[in-house]
Amino acid sequence: MKTLFVHPGPLLYTNVFLRLEPLGLELVAEAARRARHSVRLLDLQVESHADYHRMIAEWQPDFIAFSCNYLANVPEIVDLAKAAKCSLPRSFICVGGHSASFTARAILEHGEGAIDCVLKGEGEASIVKLLEAVAGDRGAIAKVPGAVTSDGEGPRPAFVEHLDDIRPARDLVRKRRKYFIGVLDPCASIEFSRGCPWDCSFCSAWTFYGRSYRLLSPERVIEDLASIRERGVFIVDDVAFIQQRHGFAIGEAIARKGIRKNFYLETRGDVLLRNKEVFQFWKKIGLTYIFLGIEALDEDGLQKFRKRIPLGRNFEALEFARSLGIGVAINIIADPDWDEDRFRVVREWCMNVPEVVNISINTPYPGTETWITEQRRLQTRDYRLFDIQHAVLPTKLPLAAFYRELLRTQRVLYRKHMAWWTMPAFAGVLARLLLRGQTNFLRGIMNYSKVYNAEKMLADHARPVHYELPLPPRVATDERQVKSSQLYIHAPRGRAGRSIDDSTERFVEATRMGATT
Repeated sequence: MKTLFVHPGPLLYTNVFLRLEPLGLELVAEAARRARHSVRLLDLQVESHADYHRMIAEWQPDFIAFSCNYLANVPEIVDLAKAAKCSLPRSFICVGGHSASFTARAILEHGEGAIDCVLKGEGEASIVKLLEAVAGDRGAIAKVPGAVTSDGEGPRPAFVEHLDDIRPARDLVRKRRKYFIGVLDPCASIEFSRGCPWDCSFCSAWTFYGRSYRLLSPERVIEDLASIRERGVFIVDDVAFIQQRHGFAIGEAIARKGIRKNFYLETRGDVLLRNKEVFQFWKKIGLTYIFLGIEALDEDGLQKFRKRIPLGRNFEALEFARSLGIGVAINIIADPDWDEDRFRVVREWCMNVPEVVNISINTPYPGTETWITEQRRLQTRDYRLFDIQHAVLPTKLPLAAFYRELLRTQRVLYRKHMAWWTMPAFAGVLARLLLRGQTNFLRGIMNYSKVYNAEKMLADHARPVHYELPLPPRVATDERQVKSSQLYIHAPRGRAGRSIDDSTERFVEATRMGATT
């Protein structure tokens, strides 16, 4: 069966800071290809809607699957699905991915018959069964784990039995040189682990995976790394090197193989401090950048986001990261309640630290606890604004003033690293990139003022809204009364679902604040 996998277009920040290869979609596409289906993959981050319509008309796929990892892409996906259904009424159209799993019913309703199915959970585990049902007995779709149709819902999504079994179909992506993260240009993506054992209130990684944490074998990782041509590699794990032994095993295998890459990863401050030796070792084999989610600059803020790590430990983690001699980026979450004084304090702190600081906006997402417990009324239900760059909750300041303060803060931080007086530090990097024909990072710098513009962001709120996100369920405000059935996509398996040793399990339990299993 001719099967087309489609990744939707870029979001606001992907026009400046990063553009990542569609690794999840590559894995699902490879599962379908191994089942002997004819497979193509189209990434609209780097290709156009015209390319999509041309492929629909010329190749006429029997099955079209959209990846919906981000809420902001929902309207685009729905409109593309409707257009395809008009051209190919007999085609079967499916939507899967992280955000689609939490909004399956709404996506089907928006599709008005154009979308035949939403596939919840890990796509590699169910895509072949879904394709078999579509090609044969469509009545069997109701028995596919994770399948949701207008007629009902199949069994709960199943996990991929062995993460080592499927490798990403990297060869299906036609413009690999378009992917980058910062100065790692171009940059491929790879996973070492999947899931997260913590339970931060603003995050849906743990609710999607049922608080599980699974590892890929070092052998599987090395095989994948050896096939990657790009020098830059982004490790997509939600928290890198939770299990120190696993981090060492992969790193030592990389050293033995003589693989030379520049790595970018994300981790927690407490993990960094607990596993200092593994991060020191990775610095020797190519670790170039670490992204730390500090989230808040005060204890009240950390408590709000349910990160049980003392503020002092966060700053200690920053000091250690600096001692490694690598690039460090920090994320801070701006709450819509911030006023001018709060923005000023944040600006002053950020200007006194050497790190690159990114500021995102507190945004409740389906699948997070804040989606259920946040009592402030949403000011918009326009999917396109749920991108952590727009305010969807009521702001203490007038919205225009809030955006002015936010962008003023971001520009101060931007100029700290990207102004003309810092250009000498980047000159060598830019020259090397340009000599290789890589312009993604430079274009991102040049796009900054166009993308992050207060008037443009306000205008985004005034656009006509054709698809609205459903309201969150009404429940008791006490977080302890939020039931796991309201949160999880994959069924939690408790301790058995976490591939960590007992010492690490005790560490995780001591640094989380939830009560779910």
